Amino acid sequence: STLFTDTAIELLRSHPTDDPFCMYIAFTEPHDPRTPPDEFASMYARTEIPLPENFLPEHPFDNGELHVRDEELAPHPRMAEDIRQHIADYYGMLSKLDSEIGRLLEALEDLNLADDTIVVYVADHGLALGQHGLLGKQNLYNHSVRVPMILRGPGIPRGERHNALCYLHDIYATLLAYAEVEIPEHTDSISLLPVINGEATEHRESIFSAYQMDLLVSPNGPYQRMVRDERFKLIEYRVEGSTRHQLFDLINDPIEMHDLASDENYSDEFMGLRRCMSEWQNASNDPVLSIDISHNGDGG
Repeated sequence: STLFTDTAIELLRSHPTDDPFCMYIAFTEPHDPRTPPDEFASMYARTEIPLPENFLPEHPFDNGELHVRDEELAPHPRMAEDIRQHIADYYGMLSKLDSEIGRLLEALEDLNLADDTIVVYVADHGLALGQHGLLGKQNLYNHSVRVPMILRGPGIPRGERHNALCYLHDIYATLLAYAEVEIPEHTDSISLLPVINGEATEHRESIFSAYQMDLLVSPNGPYQRMVRDERFKLIEYRVEGSTRHQLFDLINDPIEMHDLASDENYSDEFMGLRRCMSEWQNASNDPVLSIDISHNGDGG
């Protein structure tokens, strides 16, 4: 990360200050192996780190990816001390990354570029790190699919937070709008400016995510699919010919610990999201197209 930041600052200093620029920096931290420098490796004591509220020694069922590489970075079942060490290393890597981003922002200030430069901070995925008995990203729980998106720059309100549903690729249309460039009609990206400017509170009615079972990757393998709206979230698993669902109330259960898929009191929510998932699958040409959307009382 230091090398990336040094190179970015060097480029900023050599670039004509009156010319527009677009810079993309793909930091590798906090990806494993998590080896922060000594200063950051000792910043968080393993013994003082609390376990996540949704920590489990093992995932409650086979999701088809329990032994992928990421999940073998710690023994099964998960031990509290192992998870605390993983979290301590993760936090150390994040703090190192924060310091490098700080250097980059300071460089923008020093070069008088901060007032007319939009900075976007995002990540491609999160990590479980002991939550739900998992370690990696190969799942569709919030800790893995809900990622940070922070914007800073001219015209962007300071210190505001919005909960509107969006995709990372909505950044494309958003930046075009800020740059006053016409947004192509063919793009699926939708500008976030109405939400950012306080003109709207909603952006998308639902969000769809897919993991595994791609025609180019594993045409006969397991898969996971997810759809959510403002409150509820449905995950579908297919492992060795068996289908299983989870339904979560994200308002009352944001850490996704209480599966409501088998609760008949939520059958309307289940069926509504199941239809929504099928619509997304058809719209995105998903190779997985479920035929039976009936509600099985056992959550299967």
